[in-house]
Amino acid sequence: MLCSKHTSTLSTMAEGELNATSVALAFVVVILAGLSTGIGAAIVFFPRFIKYATRRVLASALGISAGVMMYVSFIEIFVKSNQSFDEHLMSVYDDDDKRSGIANLYATLSFFLGVLINVLLDYLVRKISNEHVHEKSSRGEPMHHLVHRCPSDHDEVVIPHCIGCSPDPVGELHEWHRQAEREVSDANKAVDTLSPDELSHDSSDKSSDLKHPENRDVSEAEHINQSLEQKAEEGESKKRGVSELSSEQDVDANETDEMKITDLKEKKKLVRMGFQTAIAIALHNFPEGLATFIGFLDDPSIGISFAIAIAIHNIPEGLCVALPVYYATGSRPKAFWWGILSGVTEPIGALIGWFFFRNGLNLVLYGLMFGIVGGLMVMISLRELLPTAFRYDPRDTIVTNSVIFGMAVMSLSLVLFTVF
Repeated sequence: MLCSKHTSTLSTMAEGELNATSVALAFVVVILAGLSTGIGAAIVFFPRFIKYATRRVLASALGISAGVMMYVSFIEIFVKSNQSFDEHLMSVYDDDDKRSGIANLYATLSFFLGVLINVLLDYLVRKISNEHVHEKSSRGEPMHHLVHRCPSDHDEVVIPHCIGCSPDPVGELHEWHRQAEREVSDANKAVDTLSPDELSHDSSDKSSDLKHPENRDVSEAEHINQSLEQKAEEGESKKRGVSELSSEQDVDANETDEMKITDLKEKKKLVRMGFQTAIAIALHNFPEGLATFIGFLDDPSIGISFAIAIAIHNIPEGLCVALPVYYATGSRPKAFWWGILSGVTEPIGALIGWFFFRNGLNLVLYGLMFGIVGGLMVMISLRELLPTAFRYDPRDTIVTNSVIFGMAVMSLSLVLFTVF
């Protein structure tokens, strides 16, 4: 039987349009969860802190996030989907057992529809990413830089990736640590090289002309003579080879045109690849925004729980998106904004949720969307978060404990919210 409190809540929500305040708060929660990638991406400005992004830290963060998302999906989201279908079928079936069985069937089908959608999204992301081949660069850079190369070109273009898309996350992490140590070491050496002796040597060189004006006069005279000789040679060359010079100018003009065409093609390629990457990241992250938005509309505690879980794994995701871009391009702002982009696509999922529910909440649509969200979140945990966590921690020294910890914290918060 349905809980009377939940039944009345669903009936009230289904009778009218969405509350504008609830919608606004839901969007705010989704945006804040998405922007948490900026926390991880900001590490490019502080290379000294990259060493704290250890394998155990990343593995535990992913494990906690997976535990929270799976617990809420099975304990809360699937149950709400089942209850929504059950309430809708009350006017059709008088037999409680039959009605409950059919409602459970619909909820189960909705759940596996979410699983199928996740598989299709993953296929689309890989299809887009397959236009870029992961391999070593012509300069012998390691794969951990994740420099992608177009099959038809030889020009390298850096393309960021999601946290679960790296072919070698452990090797990549070690490479980031080495790069950060080298960067910090170079910065320290640069400060140490500014010794008083070198500064005094530079100043003595600059003041030598002032101490010995005769040297300055001699150098100026030599410079004047060299200029006169050069002008004379240029005049003779002009007389000798006017036709030769004009042909060379034609060649230079052609080369300039070819360079302009090449630059234009390169810019178009960069725009195309950047656009494709943005689409791949959006497809990869929008289910999380959808889950948070729909969960918050029904129950703020569920929406906030999803937002916390998403924020926990968005921080290392922002780091994993930004660092490869930074070490391949040397641009901190570009790397940081790529990290931000990986999170700001989550409101796209919220927009999809708002599109379906903008005219009010229908119990059938409500149950369908909750079932889909549950399937999406479980698949994200099983196909992305946990595999990556175990690759950081292959001996499982912390992953399983982190998953249980996330479930325990989530269950405790839901129980306390219900009691109080």
